[in-house]
Amino acid sequence: MEHTLEIAGTLIGILYLWLEYRASIYLWIAGIIMPAVYIFVYYDAGLYADFGINIYYLGAAIYGWTMWKYGSFLRRKILRKQVSGQQAESPELPITRMPARYLLPLAAAFAVAFTGIAWILIRFTDSNVPWLDSFTTALSIVGMWMLARKYVEQWWAWIAVDAVSAGLYIYKGLDFTAALYALYTIIAIFGYFKWKRMMDSEVPFEKFSGSY
Repeated sequence: MEHTLEIAGTLIGILYLWLEYRASIYLWIAGIIMPAVYIFVYYDAGLYADFGINIYYLGAAIYGWTMWKYGSFLRRKILRKQVSGQQAESPELPITRMPARYLLPLAAAFAVAFTGIAWILIRFTDSNVPWLDSFTTALSIVGMWMLARKYVEQWWAWIAVDAVSAGLYIYKGLDFTAALYALYTIIAIFGYFKWKRMMDSEVPFEKFSGSY
């Protein structure tokens, strides 16, 4: 059953990756189904931090869908900017760069999550990879928030997460998942440049929303 779920999660993950690469809002549907599957896979493999992060992913997917669907409207409402006497029209949240003011808070959030999760794994579980598991989990929390806000730099977080995770899953014997994350690492690099090109094409709206 574990291998069946792992294969199913891998297939859904490939679909998720393709949708994310295309910056399609429907990635969040796959983003709800995939963690529901991996909750069982990671718990059975003893990857307790990854088990916990997938519970977070379920909630984050709902938040991401809401932000991508209605975030553009919220930004226009908050900024109260107008273009040619009318509010800029953009049915979905545009891709933008992450404001520099978020760097320190995100670094602090990562540090707290990293040390906190590692302490929990060492103190209360039988995990034999607490530091690597906590690293990928903490960075995934940050990356998921960046993805929900549609910041192009979210790909940087996923490149690191995916590369480390691929090695971790090989060690834990999750071969299909390891292959998926190796693919993630490669596609994440291309994904960054894909999103950057898409972002550049949205510059007129970004001029008003990028500072928010």
